[in-house]
Amino acid sequence: MSFGKQLLWGGIGWALGGPIGAIIGVTLAAMSESSAAGPSPFTAPSESRRYPQTRPGDFVVSLLVLFAAVMKADERLLKSELNYVKNFLRQQFPAEAVQDFMVLFRDILNQEYNLRDVCRQIQRSMDHPSRLQLIHVLFGLAQADGQIHPAEKDMIATIARYLKIHAADYQSIAAMFIRDTDGAYTILEIDPSATNEEIKKAYRKMANKYHPDKVAHLGEELRVLAEEKFKAVNEAYQTLKQERGF
Repeated sequence: MSFGKQLLWGGIGWALGGPIGAIIGVTLAAMSESSAAGPSPFTAPSESRRYPQTRPGDFVVSLLVLFAAVMKADERLLKSELNYVKNFLRQQFPAEAVQDFMVLFRDILNQEYNLRDVCRQIQRSMDHPSRLQLIHVLFGLAQADGQIHPAEKDMIATIARYLKIHAADYQSIAAMFIRDTDGAYTILEIDPSATNEEIKKAYRKMANKYHPDKVAHLGEELRVLAEEKFKAVNEAYQTLKQERGF
């Protein structure tokens, strides 16, 4: 079995313990009924198998469910968004695994599910830096067509709330995609009235929070995405330093 498939099956094994498993189960049943050539490629390992920490397969299976929620938020399924999902998977897995993931994803898109329950399962099973990374990737999906629809932004905000991500963390990530006059302050999670010392303190806190090493266990490509957030924090700090001259 290839490395990519091991991650995929491991992620599905992790997901089968809760509402995500119920969603995936529809695909498993359908593929089992329609396959006459032997076992379904989605045959999962023992349900008792658990990973001690978030791994790339776990992360991606969860992300597919959230991708579907964001894509359906504005009641449009755009080719640019589907290409974003496919390209994201290609950066993570071999071609064979990507094909399997896309079969699963297309079925997820046709299902209805309780988003709050799904997010609660993810929140219980995934560390905080990984959940922050989820929000960052979801904004990338929403922006795939060149603009973020208000309904997509609202959906990501709802997901962030269900994942128990603090509102300031959500606003910080959102400001990296939706720029405004106070964007640098929002990214650093401070008010424009903050003193220079408070700005310096906030920068150190945010640089630690979004350090790429926090999500190194999710794989190199996701670490690269984390570096984008880390860079945005640095740029926000440099902007305020230049504006204030400290």
